[in-house]
Amino acid sequence: MERLIPFTITDLAKVTNHRSGEVKFGEKMLTIPKGENPIDFLKRCEAKYVLVGIPEDVGVRANFGRPGAASAWQSAISSIANIQHNRFCKGSQIAVLGKFDATAEMEEAKDLDFHKTADRKLLSTLVEKIDKEVVHIVTTIIKCGKTPIIIGGGHNNAYGNIKGTALGLGKPINAVNFDAHSDFRILEGRHSGNGFSYAYEEGFLKKYFIFGLHENYTSKNVIDILKKMEDRVNYNTYDEIKVRQQKNFQQELNTAYDFIKNDAYGIEIDLDALPNIASSAMTMSGFSIEELRQFVSFFGKNKNASYMHICEGAPDLGEEKNNHLIGKLIGYLVTDFIKSRKELAV
Repeated sequence: MERLIPFTITDLAKVTNHRSGEVKFGEKMLTIPKGENPIDFLKRCEAKYVLVGIPEDVGVRANFGRPGAASAWQSAISSIANIQHNRFCKGSQIAVLGKFDATAEMEEAKDLDFHKTADRKLLSTLVEKIDKEVVHIVTTIIKCGKTPIIIGGGHNNAYGNIKGTALGLGKPINAVNFDAHSDFRILEGRHSGNGFSYAYEEGFLKKYFIFGLHENYTSKNVIDILKKMEDRVNYNTYDEIKVRQQKNFQQELNTAYDFIKNDAYGIEIDLDALPNIASSAMTMSGFSIEELRQFVSFFGKNKNASYMHICEGAPDLGEEKNNHLIGKLIGYLVTDFIKSRKELAV
């Protein structure tokens, strides 16, 4: 994991607001001790969950989206460090590994123009470089017997999460994706809109359920592709659940769960499915935060839930005074996931 920047005990102290009479996650979460091999530490530490950040938005740029997702990791870890450590959820269950160093790719991408064919190809090449590193990090965490919680970046990183988990477990996995978009677009070069289709094509993704597609932003071509693959790829739409009320939210959770439950699966969350959340594809209409939290809690409680990925949130695109709120939201989702797994066998 040469491209990993470890999150040190000093880094943790800097973002933890100590207060008399309180114990914060930042005082209990584990970090890699100085000079120790990260893999050896992960194998022997008692923490079940490993936090890792991917501060990049190259995949978003390659998909003609608004950059900004690179800022989510710092906002999230600052909020998570200040969650109360108590009987409901304990910070000691988490090891903070660090963040992937995407500095080189971000620097190279910043002046590339999506509208130019040559630049688009360069952006896709940069995404492939990021893919390789994300795969390595996730595979390593899985092989250490831990559950990765991956924060930040564009949804291009679903590919690395799925492939890394599949390689770590030695078999293809399933995925459920809370998203306004399918991210199952054609194989036209890597970007944030085709992470799942590439993982499927290469045999790492077995079954895939998209939860809450927005009908207005799903092309006829994608719908036709999904219809042909309904035994392996299925979906529901936000419109039929919340607008026309043809389907029930709770029943659809069960439908999606039945589709993926028999194999290891990843939980993918795109924050652009929530209204008024600063992201690369911000929406005014979508599921509520409470419904997303219910989604995380519902899918997290199964032993086959192998990782969680929260992406596309872009604090830098929001109002400066509210930048911390996306980090706070991510903190809720992280603890909802961990709390849902309390009753699982050790």
